[in-house]
Amino acid sequence: MSDVARLAGVSTMTVSNVVNNRVRVSDAARERVLEAIRESGYQVNLTARSLRSGRTGVIGVAVPQVGNPYYGMLGSLLIEEARRRGYEVTIGETGALADGEAAAVAQSRWLQLDGLFLSAVELDPELPLLSAVGFPIVMFGEQGGGGRFDHIMLPNETGTAAATAHLIDQGCERIAVVTGSSLDRLNMVTRRYNGYRSALEDRGLRPDPELRFVLDSFSWEGARDAGRRIAASGLGVDGVVVFSDSVAVGVLRGLRDGGVSVPDDVRVIGFDDIPVAAQFIPALSTVAPDHGWIAAKAVDLILARIADPAVPPRQFTAPFELKLRESSA
Repeated sequence: MSDVARLAGVSTMTVSNVVNNRVRVSDAARERVLEAIRESGYQVNLTARSLRSGRTGVIGVAVPQVGNPYYGMLGSLLIEEARRRGYEVTIGETGALADGEAAAVAQSRWLQLDGLFLSAVELDPELPLLSAVGFPIVMFGEQGGGGRFDHIMLPNETGTAAATAHLIDQGCERIAVVTGSSLDRLNMVTRRYNGYRSALEDRGLRPDPELRFVLDSFSWEGARDAGRRIAASGLGVDGVVVFSDSVAVGVLRGLRDGGVSVPDDVRVIGFDDIPVAAQFIPALSTVAPDHGWIAAKAVDLILARIADPAVPPRQFTAPFELKLRESSA
C-alpha cells in the first residue's frame, strides 16, 4: 500500500480510503490511486477486507446475454461507473430464464457480494428467495421484484409512442411492428406494443393486427426473416417500428433481400441506440435511452442501499431522445 501511495502522491490513509470506499475522496485523487494500483499490480485481500468491514467491494451484474449488444453496453457502463466509485464488478448471464435469474441472486449471497444489478425477464417476484435476500439489489427492466427493490425502467411506452409518432410525421400510414410472440402478460414487449398502438390511435390511425409481425426466433436470422415477410406481405407497409436495434438490423437486411429500399419505400426505427445502430447502412434511427444516466443512477441507488439498507425502495424511468438517422429520413 505504501508503494501505491508513493506512486499516486497521496497518503497511505487516502489509498486505504479508496480501496475500502470508506470516505469521500476527490475524483482526481481516486483516479491517481486507481492508476497507481494498476501500475504497481497491488492486489486487495478481499477476505481480509471483508472480515474488517463486512464488505468485499464487489458488486455483481446479471444480464440475459453478455453477447447481446445492448446488455454488453450496459454492463460496460456499469463497470466503468462502479470502478469510478471504488468498486469492482463481476458479470454473469442468466439466459433470460427464471432459474438463471434466481441462481444469480443466490450466488451473489454465497459469494458475499455487496450488491447485485439484475436485469430480470422471467423472475417470479413472489419467489421466497427474494424475501430473504438481505443485500442490495437494483432491478432493470419490467420485473421489479414486486416493489421490494430499487428499480430502473426503460421508457418503453413513451419511447415507442414517440418513435411511432415520428414515422407518422414522416407521412407513414401503414406502420408495421415487429414483436416477440406473446402479448399475454405485462413485459417489455407488451409495454412497447402499447406505446405503438396508443400513438396510432392518438393520430386517428387504426391498429391493424395484420401489421404485427412476430419473430420466429429472437435471433439475427429470425429478424431478417421478419424483414423478408414484411417485404413480401403486399400490405402496403410504409413504416416499421422494431422493439430493439439488434432486431432492427436484421429487419433492414431482410427488407433489402425483398427488394425494398429504406427509407425510400419503407422507413424504419428501432429502440436502444446500440453502437452499431449509427454504423449500419442506412444508419438506423432509434429510441435512445440515456445509458450513462442509467449506469450512474444504478450505482447511486446501490451505494445508498449499501450505506443504509432501511432506505425505502425507489423506482425511476430513464430519460430518452430520438436519434433520427437515415433509415427514417
